[in-house]
Amino acid sequence: MLLNKFLKKFGSLTNRQKDNKPTNALPLGKKGRLGFSSYVAVVLCICCFSTTAFAASNNDPLGVVNNLSTFIFSLIRAIGMILLGWGVVQVGLSFQSHDPSQRSQGFLTLAGGLVITFSKEILDLITA
Repeated sequence: MLLNKFLKKFGSLTNRQKDNKPTNALPLGKKGRLGFSSYVAVVLCICCFSTTAFAASNNDPLGVVNNLSTFIFSLIRAIGMILLGWGVVQVGLSFQSHDPSQRSQGFLTLAGGLVITFSKEILDLITA
């Protein structure tokens, strides 16, 4: 009752006309609103996530291969670091639970992570 008097005196919470329609209704239907929101999302993605790509000054195919090799080995190094971390966790959990099979599994994972992490250096030592 007190709230109704307050709302009548200072305005209602909704901004509606007498025929119960919103005053700021868009003439778009559901498909129009969906299309417009999709268009806005695409435009924002193009504007926010685009970068300028410059061509290389020299057309050295060997440089492209070396860049690809560096990128692939960096991905392999990241996977090796993840395995190293997981191996450390397994070894730590095995010492906590006194489980020898989990301890051996943890040390194997740790060793595999080391080999994968330093695979580029190992290949350089073998080939050079």
